[in-house]
Amino acid sequence: MQAFRSKLDTNSKAYLENYAYNTALLEELETVMKESRFQGKQKYIEKARHSKQLLARERVELLLDPDSPFLELLPLAGLGEGGFGPGGTIVAGVGLVSGKICLVVANVGTLKGGAIDYATVQKHNRLGEIASENRLPVIYLVASAGVNLPEQEKIFNACGTLFRGITRRSKDNIPTVSVVFGNSTAGGAYIPGMSDYAIFVKERAKVFLAGPPLVKMATNEIADDESLGGAEMHSRVSGVSDYLAEDDYDAIRQAREIMEFVPQPANADFTLHEVREPRYSPDEIKGIVPKSFKTPFDCREIMARLADGSEFSEFKPEYGKTLVTAFANIKGMPVGILGNNGVLFSDSANKGAQFIQLCNQNQTPLVFLQNITGFMVGKKYEAEGIIKHGAKLINAVANSEVPAITIMTGASFGAGNYAMNGRMYKPRFLFSWPNSVISVMGAEQLTGVMEIIGRNAANKAGIPFDEEKAKKQKEEMTKEIDRKSTAYYSSAQLWDDGVIDPSETREYLGMCLELVYRAGFESTQRYGVFRM
Repeated sequence: MQAFRSKLDTNSKAYLENYAYNTALLEELETVMKESRFQGKQKYIEKARHSKQLLARERVELLLDPDSPFLELLPLAGLGEGGFGPGGTIVAGVGLVSGKICLVVANVGTLKGGAIDYATVQKHNRLGEIASENRLPVIYLVASAGVNLPEQEKIFNACGTLFRGITRRSKDNIPTVSVVFGNSTAGGAYIPGMSDYAIFVKERAKVFLAGPPLVKMATNEIADDESLGGAEMHSRVSGVSDYLAEDDYDAIRQAREIMEFVPQPANADFTLHEVREPRYSPDEIKGIVPKSFKTPFDCREIMARLADGSEFSEFKPEYGKTLVTAFANIKGMPVGILGNNGVLFSDSANKGAQFIQLCNQNQTPLVFLQNITGFMVGKKYEAEGIIKHGAKLINAVANSEVPAITIMTGASFGAGNYAMNGRMYKPRFLFSWPNSVISVMGAEQLTGVMEIIGRNAANKAGIPFDEEKAKKQKEEMTKEIDRKSTAYYSSAQLWDDGVIDPSETREYLGMCLELVYRAGFESTQRYGVFRM
């Protein structure tokens, strides 16, 4: 493959303005991420310290191998939604434990007692999908007061999905280890109860379906925490616990010891090509991506800062030029990349569908660099069959079986989101850049459409159109659309797995690709009917 020759002028006014704009966005991202790392009020942290207990993030750090990377997932789930804060009450991510890649999920017991709010249970269930699809052993670091009762009607059914996921992964030989550091009550007791391995910390773990007050109300029996559901009782009498740990450190040691004999996935020894750094710095991405999604940029410039050696081989480079399709290696792993260079026309949609078929034939994972305002509209394009050609691309995306990873690099509007493998098309991972926007259409287009509809309705009714009212409604609608189109709103809704620094995209892709290659995958040549 030939190396791409970048045309980027790093001294140009546009580059410097873009770089400054995206740097400011990253400063905003760091502020929000700092909020997501909040582990509770100082008095609760001091109480944990006094009891010689570790905080959630400290437990994660000790559990992971020294110098292990940690791919934190969904840190902004629930942001601004009125729950317990961004990320809910769990810290979660992927890292190495005793040399094995694992998904680690830790309750933040010093934040609302680790109680499970709506964002937390939604995050739990997305993490379960990631573990199942990528065959990742899961280690739960448990310290939770259970369901947040004021939200129980939104949480009850979703918690059932969490427990179902644990036991179905076990059936598929994907083990779960639970390390119980504190409370695991009511439905939460089923997390260690359904795990393959359970470690309880002496004098700390409290696991029961009903605590002493509820037992008193239900049966009139009087019991204390320890006799009802303490670590020693469960280790010596009930058998719910498999290992009894002296303290937090001993529990983490035992979890690492368990992972020493848990086998790797069958495809753990996949072959890598030589890993080479790009010829162009990924940091330059900040100078490529413009402030407005209306300003185009060449996605090849992004590819050149993600691909090994900045090398990629374009497929159909002279056809369907608004969709770039190329074969490349990222961190030594083969991929097929699809990147937008404008709206999707019929030829670019057909090109994308064929490329996806080829990647399935070659068993090559897909990477989507999504920056799409949608499919081309108008009389000419409808007559040419833009709907049926767009449907071919969506058909190929929906039925493709090789793993796919989507990066939201700019706009994501309408059916373009579907065609470029948005969240509902089940990419293995999806990450957003801080500049990205997602909506049915842009605020300007949407409000304009609504104004046209309003004018037509007024004309048909034979009444004057209220210009002042329409102007005010347009301003309010634009403000609301803009708010709900941001990367942060998307991340709060779990439409992505995290908002990331564009310059770190290669590292994220590398780790995600390693997960999918280790887990192994199949491909397909079966699709729905392609309308010709």
